[in-house]
Amino acid sequence: MTELAPQLGPAARRFNEYLHGLPDRYPARHERLQSALRYALLGAGKRVRPLLCHAAARAVDASDDDTWLVPAAALELIHTYSLVHDDLPAMDDDAWRRGRPTTHIAFDEATAILVGDALQALAFQVLTDDGPVPVSPQQQLAWVRTLAQAAGGQGMVDGQSMDCFAAAGTMDLTALETMHRHKTGALINAAVVMGAWCRSTPPSDDQITALTRYGQAVGLAFQVVDDILDVTSDTDTLGKDAGSDAAHDKVTYVSLLGLPAARRRAGELQAEALAALQTLPGDTAPLASIADYIVERLH
Repeated sequence: MTELAPQLGPAARRFNEYLHGLPDRYPARHERLQSALRYALLGAGKRVRPLLCHAAARAVDASDDDTWLVPAAALELIHTYSLVHDDLPAMDDDAWRRGRPTTHIAFDEATAILVGDALQALAFQVLTDDGPVPVSPQQQLAWVRTLAQAAGGQGMVDGQSMDCFAAAGTMDLTALETMHRHKTGALINAAVVMGAWCRSTPPSDDQITALTRYGQAVGLAFQVVDDILDVTSDTDTLGKDAGSDAAHDKVTYVSLLGLPAARRRAGELQAEALAALQTLPGDTAPLASIADYIVERLH
C-alpha cells in the first residue's frame, strides 16, 4: 500500500493494525460467520478510502492523532460489504476479488449475504462506540449521517441499482457519470468529508466545499481508471476478473469514449481534484498523492 505515497506508509500500517483487531473486538457468535467476516475484511486491499479519510483530516488540520481510525474503519467495513454483495451471482457474478476467491465462492452465497449485512451494521456500531481518541457527539453524528447518506439509497446502493437495471443501449455519458458518482464516488467523497470531521472544531463550509470538489473528482476518476484497466490489464495484475465489463455487456467509459478519450477524461478529473486542494489550510500533499495514484495505478 505504500505505493500510494511513501508518506502514507505509517498511516497504512496503523490502520491495518486497527482493522485487524475489529473482528476480535466485535466477534460473531457463529464460527462460520466469524471466519467469513475475517476472510472478507482482512484480505489484501488498497485501503484508499481509509487513507483518504486520514489525508483529509491532515488537509484541514496539521495535527495527527488516531481520531481518524474510527471513521476510516467504518468506511472500509461499508466498502467491503459492498464488494461482497457486488460479487454475488445476482449482481456481477465474480469469482475473484483481491487476488483470491470471492466470499461466496470461498464459503457460500447465504454466508456472503450475511457477511455483508453484518459488516454494514458493524460500521455504524464502530462509529458510535468509544474509539482510541474521545470525540464529541457532534462528530459522531456527522460521521453517521455522512456515511449513511453515501452508502444507501441516495448514494452507493442507488448507483448499484442503476448499474443492475440500466436498459441495454440507453446509457449515455451523462447517465454513466451519474451512476458512478453514486456507485463509486459517493463513498469516496464521504471519506474526505468524514476526515474533515476528525478535528474537534467543525470544518468550515468552504473546507467542505473544497473537499467535496476533490472527492467527486477522484471518485469519478477511480471508476474511469477501473474501466480502462478492465480492458488493458490482466486478472493476475488486477486481482479480480479482467474483461468482466465486456463479458457482462456493460457500458463503460472505454466503450462510450474509446480508450484514448477515457484516458484524457481521467487526466481532466485528476487536474480538477488537485485544483480543489489549493484553499485548504493544512497539509494537502497526501491528498494530492492519492489523486495521482488513483489515476496512475496499474491495478
